[in-house]
Amino acid sequence: MASSLELTVHHHGTPHSFQLSTSATLQDLSEAIESTLNIPVENQKLLIAPKPGMQKAPFSPTTLESTLPLSSPKFKITLLGTPAKAIADLHEQATSERKRQETRASALASARRKMPTPSRSGGIHTLSSSSNNYTFHRLLPLNYLPNPDRSLQFLTRLRDDPGIRSAMTKHKFSVPLLTEMNPAEHTTSESRTLGLNRNRGEVIELRLRTDAYDGYRDYRTIRKTLCHELAHCVFGPHDRDFWNLTAQIEREVEAGDWKSGGNRLTGQEFYNPGDWERMQSGEDFVDESGWTGGEFVLGGLRDGNRESGGTESRREILARAAEERLKKEGRKERQDDGR
Repeated sequence: MASSLELTVHHHGTPHSFQLSTSATLQDLSEAIESTLNIPVENQKLLIAPKPGMQKAPFSPTTLESTLPLSSPKFKITLLGTPAKAIADLHEQATSERKRQETRASALASARRKMPTPSRSGGIHTLSSSSNNYTFHRLLPLNYLPNPDRSLQFLTRLRDDPGIRSAMTKHKFSVPLLTEMNPAEHTTSESRTLGLNRNRGEVIELRLRTDAYDGYRDYRTIRKTLCHELAHCVFGPHDRDFWNLTAQIEREVEAGDWKSGGNRLTGQEFYNPGDWERMQSGEDFVDESGWTGGEFVLGGLRDGNRESGGTESRREILARAAEERLKKEGRKERQDDGR
């Protein structure tokens, strides 16, 4: 009989081996993961295939040999969790950016008080240096995905888009972080999320890539999603006020895009609420009323083609997405075996 048990845990596509005693439990495995990968136990979720499925703290006190399907050829453990340092870095960046913005706002307010009153009125509004505060202050591609430099170029293009700059200046939108989302973490067998807004403008995530990571989605479609997420800086739920603001921002972005002469590329309206509703009733939807709260709790969840009032944490959303992908893979494997 073996005196030890060797398990492989996959995290972000990388396998990690752990040597445990035969009497070890899931709690022992979780503590070993924390020690090696610096992911706190409370942040861990273990997706065990084919069963028992998703496990989270507090973990079962039963032994691994009695809990895990070690003899199954499809046995796999996938770890969902963020290292403590990454979480701390994100909070530190947000705090630093907030302090920087407060200092800048104070300095601007002081400078305005000292400026003489203009002798003329009216005129044409332009994007002057005072509008530099209304932008995306940091761009973050996902470096663990292919071609992060191209993603950064895409995010830069969105930030510097004349129409986006004009609309953000008009509405005084100042967003600390614009980043891309990993399609795999926001795709289930039922839906594909295109964008997210955390804490009404703290962070905006956009789906830039195709699901297969082999290319990038249409720029104007992504820009339209960005308009939708900017509207969530003001309104959370997808109510009439939200849709009216989304329509207004989209029109302003089109009008402010001097590179295209302020004209649409086609004779159709750039914004059509019916398009969004049809998108939300199929596999694609823009978001689910945005992320809010300290743990980024979802403000309105999809229930068929409608929105319900329930809430679900970001971690639970990711875990559910992983379970859905696992189910989808299982169905495909069963179909392949039946051929």
